[in-house]
Amino acid sequence: MPKKTQAQQEALDYHEFPRPGKLSVEVTKAVSTQKELSLAYTPGVATPCLEIEKDPDAAYKYTAKSNLVAVISNGTAVLGLGNIGALASKPVMEGKAVLFKKFSAIDSYDIEVDTESIDRFCSVVTAIAPSFGGINLEDIKAPECFEIEKRLVAELDIPVMHDDQHGTAVISTAAIMNACELTGKNIEDIKVVIVGAGAAAISCGRLYKHIGITNILMLDSCGLVHKGRSDLNVYKHEFAVDTYLEREKIFRTADVVVGLSKPGSFTTEDIMHMGENPIIFTLANPTPEIMPSETKKVRPDAIIATGRSDFSNQVNNVLGFPFIFRGALDVRAKEINIEMKIAASKALAALAKKEVPKDVCEIYNRELSFGKEYLIPTPFDKRLIVEVSSAVAKAAIESGSSTLKEFDINAYKKELAKRLS
Repeated sequence: MPKKTQAQQEALDYHEFPRPGKLSVEVTKAVSTQKELSLAYTPGVATPCLEIEKDPDAAYKYTAKSNLVAVISNGTAVLGLGNIGALASKPVMEGKAVLFKKFSAIDSYDIEVDTESIDRFCSVVTAIAPSFGGINLEDIKAPECFEIEKRLVAELDIPVMHDDQHGTAVISTAAIMNACELTGKNIEDIKVVIVGAGAAAISCGRLYKHIGITNILMLDSCGLVHKGRSDLNVYKHEFAVDTYLEREKIFRTADVVVGLSKPGSFTTEDIMHMGENPIIFTLANPTPEIMPSETKKVRPDAIIATGRSDFSNQVNNVLGFPFIFRGALDVRAKEINIEMKIAASKALAALAKKEVPKDVCEIYNRELSFGKEYLIPTPFDKRLIVEVSSAVAKAAIESGSSTLKEFDINAYKKELAKRLS
């Protein structure tokens, strides 16, 4: 076997020591006396069991369900690793659970389901769903992920979201909103090119349509998605334009390009054809489609975002999923609908325009303020849980996803501010 690099060995040591993995279970009630033991287990535990039998909603009152999300994957599309299988995906799923806890104080278990069958996967998740307040689907390949999410949303009465689809969509939508404001572009008038046609790309395109973008061109590995092709699945058909266009015409006068593919899937030659002050998001990870330095050489007027933390404007899903689920759980939303996603995008866009706290600037060792190098908040901004979660909760109630009758948003914001502390 080839020798491990220092970075690889550090990663292995991090996951192995002082104990394997990144998660453990903590006990939230005292169990140090005979009386406490009798309340925690038999005979006392029978009383809440019977209350839940009479009223299933009582589970939110007497169990951890109200603050518990399952991170579920079959390991078919793991990060940049591809179909590595359910068990090999476990470190990533544990990591996602850690982020839930770290950023939104949500407890989370990782569950790896060893099947590529849509029917079996949905059957397993539906069967275990009563344990949880929400389901975060993760790293499931397209196009199966669309059908899986659709079925589970229809079958379950708790929030279900495939973050690989919707996380990138929510964050990039916020970034596009702010980039358009900085460059004086009208959302309704812009031309957007999406390079990639997988789960994230389809979801991004859908959300962009909902905020008023109508001129969207999508490219997959075979080129432009258009109606003359016979190889398109039903999801790509949503974005098929009438006729074939040459590559130069695709990028000519484009205002935005969103890369959700792989390095080199579009080039500096392509972006040279874009309009003034182009908005260029190269979101392939870990290596962007074009490195920012190369983009700046040919388009110094560009606003650039990547998926990496070592460049400005990181489109990072951790800006979305912890706070979307936080808001959804707290008002017992039945689903995470389009109104809640748009509310999250708008809250992120608005937060980026506020003065950045000193402690956040210190983390990044530079002054941060709204502009071309700071389109969206950073993951370490502690105001995210307040602003995004409250916006999502409010949208859930107003859209009917939650039937909560009494909701004081100001009181809720104060409660959220205390959560992480």
